[in-house]
Amino acid sequence: MKKVLIIEDENSIRGFLKINFKRNNFVVIEAESGEKGIEKARIENPIITILDIMLPGIDGFKTCEILRKEFPKMGIIMLTARSQDMDKIMGLEFGADDYMIKPFNPLELIARVNSLLRRIVVNDGEYENNLIVSGDYKIDDKAMKAYKGDKELELTPKEYILMKIFMENSGKALSRDELLNMVWGYNYIGDTKVVDVNVRRLREKIEENSSSPKVIETVWGVGYRWRKK
Repeated sequence: MKKVLIIEDENSIRGFLKINFKRNNFVVIEAESGEKGIEKARIENPIITILDIMLPGIDGFKTCEILRKEFPKMGIIMLTARSQDMDKIMGLEFGADDYMIKPFNPLELIARVNSLLRRIVVNDGEYENNLIVSGDYKIDDKAMKAYKGDKELELTPKEYILMKIFMENSGKALSRDELLNMVWGYNYIGDTKVVDVNVRRLREKIEENSSSPKVIETVWGVGYRWRKK
């Protein structure tokens, strides 16, 4: 059962999204404020949240931060009426996986949600080992879990696929455009700043000292490289 939580204070937009998600076989939960959205997330445990930035009470950034801490595997897409880079970057910093600028095409939003779902859905059955290993780091791709030593890393869906791509291409310099296409898709409408933000967040979770990274190296003028072990 695909549950989506829509946190949006404008009734018309919330209703419009509800219709489109129901047409695509989603169970829709609604909330008109960040506080109510957090309460409903705790009860309903949705797999995806669509979150407006401009909300009464606590804003979308704070709401995103709380949801990300409590639901590390939840997919979060933020909606903004502004096009400033700072809003996009702040949303990603607070834990969003993606963002869309109003007005937007609902078909594109559904497509992005479905793409995100493919990164999230986990089958709890028993599997044979299907591991990607690099030094102290390990990815169990069947369970979609990442580890540093014996400790499971709490990664967002985008951080997970980013780490997987790095490890699969260990020692290879990957440009920002390449990473953008591999993680967000060729139809992604946005700039490469989203790559930098997610690399920085991933470094904070896997590096001993994220300000002096030893695992994900910066390749100046190109992009990034996972240090080959």
